[in-house]
Amino acid sequence: MEIKELQINGEIREKEVRLVDQNGNQLGVVPTGRAMDMAEDAKMDLVKVAPNAKPPVCRILDYGKYKYDMMKKEKESRKKQKVINVKELRLTPNIESHDLNTKANRAIDFLQNDDRVKVSVRFRGREMGHTDIGRQVLDDFVELVSEYGQIDKKPKMEGRSMVMFLSPKTDK
Repeated sequence: MEIKELQINGEIREKEVRLVDQNGNQLGVVPTGRAMDMAEDAKMDLVKVAPNAKPPVCRILDYGKYKYDMMKKEKESRKKQKVINVKELRLTPNIESHDLNTKANRAIDFLQNDDRVKVSVRFRGREMGHTDIGRQVLDDFVELVSEYGQIDKKPKMEGRSMVMFLSPKTDK
């Protein structure tokens, strides 16, 4: 989210504005010239905070401090965001049990790191006629990782692949 540039002091071109002073008190609709004089007397800036209102709403405040506070809030909100990664595992319909266990262990690592896992079974050639085998492989896979994850999106055919998503279990 970018901090949008607001119109300040001389950039405000309207004849009249609804004015709010530095303490948050409504001063009503005032001519722009008078509002700028009031802001100058208070040694602050006149900032248009609601340009789409009729008449536009302007506020008397210290623009530098306001901009600094907004940047600080934005930085703080970015810190609290959790980035969710999607890791992908590819299987084949004729995968051996040991290989399936290895892939399941890999998926468990991903799920423990709070990542989502996309599991896909790729069908080649005549395997397309036996998608039920692929679904069985995915069911076995879910059983192996059921302690750590749950199905987010059920298995579904997408072209030559059957895809399903797993997400970490929430213990709440």
